[in-house]
Amino acid sequence: MARFIFITGGVVSSLGKGLASAALGALLQARGYTVRLRKLDPYLNVDPGTMSPFEHGEVFVTDDGAETDLDLGHYERFTGVAARRTDSISSGRIYQNVLDKERRGDYLGKTIQVIPHVTNEIKDFLRIGEDGTDFMLCEIGGTVGDIEGLPFFEAIRQFAQEKPRGQCIFMHLTLLPYLAASGELKTKPTQHSVKELRAIGIAPDVLVCRTEHPIPETERAKIALFCNVRPEAVIPAMDLASIYEAPLAYHAVGLDQAVLDAFAIQPAPRPNLAVWQDVVERIHHPDGEVRIAVVGKYTRLEDAYKSIAEALTHGGIANRVKVRAEWIDSEIFEREDPTPWLEGFHGILVPGGFGERGTEGKIRAAQFARERSVPYLGICLGMQMAVIEAARNLAGLKTAGSEEFDHEAGARRFEPVVYHLKEWVEGNRTIKREVSDQKGGTMRLGAYNATLSEGSKVAEIYGSRAISERHRHRYEVDIKYREKLEEAGLKFCGMSPDGRLPEIVEFEGHPWFIGVQFHPELKSKPFQPHPLFADFVRAAVEQSRLV
Repeated sequence: MARFIFITGGVVSSLGKGLASAALGALLQARGYTVRLRKLDPYLNVDPGTMSPFEHGEVFVTDDGAETDLDLGHYERFTGVAARRTDSISSGRIYQNVLDKERRGDYLGKTIQVIPHVTNEIKDFLRIGEDGTDFMLCEIGGTVGDIEGLPFFEAIRQFAQEKPRGQCIFMHLTLLPYLAASGELKTKPTQHSVKELRAIGIAPDVLVCRTEHPIPETERAKIALFCNVRPEAVIPAMDLASIYEAPLAYHAVGLDQAVLDAFAIQPAPRPNLAVWQDVVERIHHPDGEVRIAVVGKYTRLEDAYKSIAEALTHGGIANRVKVRAEWIDSEIFEREDPTPWLEGFHGILVPGGFGERGTEGKIRAAQFARERSVPYLGICLGMQMAVIEAARNLAGLKTAGSEEFDHEAGARRFEPVVYHLKEWVEGNRTIKREVSDQKGGTMRLGAYNATLSEGSKVAEIYGSRAISERHRHRYEVDIKYREKLEEAGLKFCGMSPDGRLPEIVEFEGHPWFIGVQFHPELKSKPFQPHPLFADFVRAAVEQSRLV
C-alpha cells in the first residue's frame, strides 16, 4: 500500500512546489523506493489544453494523450516515471464527473453537494493505482486559503483520516521574506500560512521555506515552535543556479530524511546520488558554449516553451557544453531582415504553436537556416513552416500555406500543403475529426509510432527505424506533395506505420536540417537526453567551430 505525501503551498504562488515534489521523488528513488507523482489543480478548466500559453505556460502531453500541467514535465524529468492521464486532475474535471453521474442517476436522487460528493470524487482519484508504488506524491495547486482549493484540502484531510495512522504526511511550502532595511528574515507569513492550514484540519509534518538567505538556528527554532513541527523538519529552500541541483541541495538540508522520519521509516536505505552528481558536474564544468535561437510566438513567457528549454539543457549535458538559448519573437522577421538577428547563432529551433500570427517569420527563419547551412530543428508547427518554405522557394508552389490559417481568416488564400487532419489510426480504431469539433481534447494527442527510412539521418540519430513519440496537433503535412518536395531535396524520412502521415522531414546535403511533427522535448531527461536534442546540440557545436 502506498504512503501518501501531500504537498501544499502558502503565502504566495510560484514558490516551486512542483520542483520540490519532483526533487523529493528523485531522492526517494535514489533510496530504492518507487514513486508516482500527481497534480491536483483547482482551476475550473477541464484541462489546460485550451488555455493560452501566456496564461498557463506549456501544456505537457502524456503517452496516453492527456493534456496536463507543466509540473508533470518536472516530475518526468526528475524521476523518469512516465506520467499518465490518471496523474492530473482539475476542479473542472472533478465537477464534470460528478455532474455526469448525477445526470445518469448514479446518486439515486440525493442532493449533490461539495461534501461528500465532490470530495469523494477527489478521494477516488487519489486511490487510483495506490497499490502499485511505495510513495504517492500529490501536489495541490494554488495556495492555502484560495476559495477554489478548499474542496481539495478537505478531501486530502478526509483521505488522511481514513488511512491507517502513519500512512499520510503533509509537506507545506512557504515564503520567508527578507527585509533588507532591518536585515531580518520574517517568519510571520509562514506562521499565518500554517495557521490557515491548521484551521481547515491539516497539520504539516514538514515545512519547506523558500528563502534568499540561510535560516539562523534561532529562527528555525521559532518556526518549529509556532508551527508545531520538529526543528529538523524545517527545511530551507534557497535559490539555485540550476534546477537540477535541487535533489542534491534538498538532500544536503535533510528533506528526504525529514520525510522518512515523519513516516517513522528507520533505518532508511542510504541514497545513491551518483546520477545527479554527474548531471550537476556536467552543468557546472562545460567544455564550451553554443548559442541557439528559439524563434517562437510565445517568447514573452518562457514557461510556454518549458520542455524545449530543458531539453536544450539536456542536449548540452550530453555534449558537455553550455547551451545559451535566446528567445526571439518570430513576428520581428515579418518586419525586418532575419540576418542581423540570426547570423551569430550556432543553431535555430522553431517550436510549435497555433494560429497564423508570427508564422511568416518562422518561415523566414527556416529559409535562413536552409540557405546558410545552420543546424535547424523544427518541431510541430516548426516542421510545417519548413515544409511551406521549401514548397514556396524550391518546389515552385508560390501560394503554399496551411489550411489552419485559411480557417482562421475565413477565406481561401493558400494552396494547402498543410491540411486539417480528419482521420487517423489509433491502435485498432480510426479517429475522425471535423473542423467544427470542439477544441478541447480533439487533437492527435499522445504517443504514436513512426517508421524511419533506412539510411536517413534520423534513423542514425535514433539508432533504430521504429520510434514512438508524443503528438499534439490537428494539422498535418499533405502527403500528396511528397514527390514535388522530395525532388526539391526535402526527404520524408519518417512516416506513420500506415504510410499516410509524414512524421519527419530532413534536407539532403544540409549539415543538420530536421523537422518533426511530434514533440521530442516531452520525453527528454537530464540523465537521458532525447537523441534529437543531443545530436542537434552536437551539430551546433560543430557549427560553432566553423563560425
